[in-house]
Formats: sequence, C-alpha cells, structure tokens
Amino acid sequence: MKQPRGTADSAEARWLATLRPSRIREVQGGRLAWTRVDLLDIEEGGARALRDALEVFGVQVTYVPVGQPRHLIAALGGDTGAAARPVAPYVIIACHGDEGRVLIPELAPEMARFQPFNGELGPAEVRAHVELPGSVVILTGCDTGDPELVDAFLDAGASACVAPSGAPFGYASLFAPLFLFYELTERRTLREAVAHLRAHDEELSMWHLHTRSEPGGTRDP
Repeated sequence: MKQPRGTADSAEARWLATLRPSRIREVQGGRLAWTRVDLLDIEEGGARALRDALEVFGVQVTYVPVGQPRHLIAALGGDTGAAARPVAPYVIIACHGDEGRVLIPELAPEMARFQPFNGELGPAEVRAHVELPGSVVILTGCDTGDPELVDAFLDAGASACVAPSGAPFGYASLFAPLFLFYELTERRTLREAVAHLRAHDEELSMWHLHTRSEPGGTRDP
C-alpha cells in the first residue's frame, strides 16, 4: 500500500530536525537549493572555482561571464527590455578594483561606442544603470569597499554590501565569499558571518558589512 505523501514528509521533517542545524537540510528535504547567487565574473580568475564550491553548499549559482559593460548592466537589474531577468538574493561581483571602481576590460573603440560606459564601473555608473531590489552585494576587488561606491549600490536598492576596504591578496578574494557562504549555510546571519570572517585574520579583516538599516548607513567596526 502506498504511503500518503504527507505522512512521509512529516517523518522526514522530524528526522531532519534531529540533525545538526544547517541550511543544507532544506536541500536534503527536497529543495533544489536554499538560496540563489548571481556570480558575475569580470576576468577575476577564481570565479569558476567559487561557483563549484558554492554549489556544494546547496546554493543555486547563475554564472555570468562579463565581457561588456552591457552584460554587467543586464546582470545587475538595469536591463528593462526583453532580456530583463530577476536579480538573485545574493550577487557576487568577482572583479579587480582600484580607488572605488570596479575595473572592466576596455573595449576597442569600434565596440566601445555602443556601450553606456567603458573601462570601469564607479558610483555614477551604478546610480545610472543598476537596480538591485533587496539583494546582498558582495565585491571581491581591491578598494571596492570605498564609501562612495558602497553608497551607490545601497542607493540602487541593495539591502547590504560586503566589500574590502583595502587591497587583499587574490586568494583572499576567493576565500572571503566562500567563508561567508559557509557561515550562512550554517544558519548564521549576514552580520554574524561577516564578523566571523573579519576575525579570521588580518587579511580578511578588511572586509566590511555596509547597510542602510539606520540613517546614514552603518559599517562594521
């Protein structure tokens, strides 16, 4: 005799509840993923390895190689045409940065003339082209934690922004988002996850959490 579906689900839920708490239990219980991440790869080098690791954590990853500024705008909610798509709850921008700008490979003049901008994504470009309703933005590039760039992402609708205030080693930029998602999978809040990341060592202490939960924004000490 076939067991009623509800009975089986209840038995499984009771069993999962006896295990160590983790968001991965949702995947064990039948969900395809416990959250979604848009991973934007701007010639950073470690994004493909990060994608594979996040999928082990039960995260559904949309990997987006960025070759043009238009690709970046489309991935960050600025495309309102037929190609428009919902932005994931978490957006990782795997990139190089400098002085509060996300660096984008410069295009040849004949290609660049069709782009809304060329060479870098700074505060002005974010405010003009990006819409992130409630997403958490995680940046890996040097100096992308610059207050003006962070404020621009928050003004564009991001609920929080996590980014380094200095110039981390390349392997630290790979490890930082991986560490954060380990913590989130272990049911820590984003604020707790960033605090644990910053406490790990001096190299990772340069990542900060920025939000607009209070007037004027907040930043972890």
